[in-house]
Amino acid sequence: MAAILGKGLEMAMAVVERVLRRVLESDVELSRDQAEAEVRRILSVESPLASPGIVDVVVDTLIGMGPIEPLFRDPTVSDVFVNGPDEVWVERLGILERTDVTFADDSAILAAVERTIAPLGLRLDRASPLLSARLPDGSRLHAVIPPVSVGGPIVAIRRFTAVAPHLETFVDWGSMTDGQRVILENAVINRKNIVVSGGTGTGKTTLLNALAAAVPAGERIVTIEDAAELRFSGHVVRLEARPPNAEGQGKVTLAELVRTALRLRPDRIIVGEVRGAEALDMISAMNTGHDGSLSTVHANGPEDALWRIETLALTGSEGVGETAIRRQLRSAVDLVVHLNRRNSHRQVEVIAEVGPETCQELAC
Repeated sequence: MAAILGKGLEMAMAVVERVLRRVLESDVELSRDQAEAEVRRILSVESPLASPGIVDVVVDTLIGMGPIEPLFRDPTVSDVFVNGPDEVWVERLGILERTDVTFADDSAILAAVERTIAPLGLRLDRASPLLSARLPDGSRLHAVIPPVSVGGPIVAIRRFTAVAPHLETFVDWGSMTDGQRVILENAVINRKNIVVSGGTGTGKTTLLNALAAAVPAGERIVTIEDAAELRFSGHVVRLEARPPNAEGQGKVTLAELVRTALRLRPDRIIVGEVRGAEALDMISAMNTGHDGSLSTVHANGPEDALWRIETLALTGSEGVGETAIRRQLRSAVDLVVHLNRRNSHRQVEVIAEVGPETCQELAC
């Protein structure tokens, strides 16, 4: 029986390789629809009895991420992690699971990444072994290859969620109380400046989306992100930072985008995540008539969030004193919403009101 199964797999792979060659030799446009139609045509002539699944295998190898492409068609999968050719993990419904998906070797992983980033004008090689990219569907891809990653190529992909939940959805999920929802809705409507803090994977961007969706209609919003993930309706202008191209040119930083946003007459500014010198520009914007602005930051609690923003602002201060930045920050930020994650459950741990000296937890 094992011999029969092995022979069948060998024959299927031979069909895949033959069809791949035929498609690559043709002049068909390498879009998914066009490639799929061409593969079906070739199979109908050369291998009419081949399994229908071969179509997806060939197309995924041509224009997708190869063997991990089917994982992206699973709506319950939020993250895909490749830790080498024989170790692929997913996060499904908040739980990490190891899959039985494998790549042929390290070169197959590199080929899959290169196919994906080629249209974006990015590069990944020994001279540039770190890569961060936003894919056309909004998903984020991060890759690290040798010599930086010792054991081989490492890839992490966070999938894009097309539907942004509302604050009521967080109550339905058990991620916040109805009292917390009311506080946050009123804060957005009353143009309070809000910072969402938490660790990696706690749902900061998801909550930021929901807060932005609560902004009253008719306000002009400028969003500034490292990788564009925010999705909400209204009068929205979206700006996205840009990494250097293959020649090392064309980089656009978040700090430059915050300054640009101020010239676009925004009613509110939303910075997807504060992680560098743009913190000072964001604080200045909040203190100069752009009430109701929103952002996120990695931190362990409300006070830690303010300390982190202060530290980041100091990196771009150019002579502005620590005391002045602290006073501006405490004046700029009205609320800090801190999220945590226990096992697979994300929740709003505390909503704190920012005062001159400390953060005071609000009763919810």
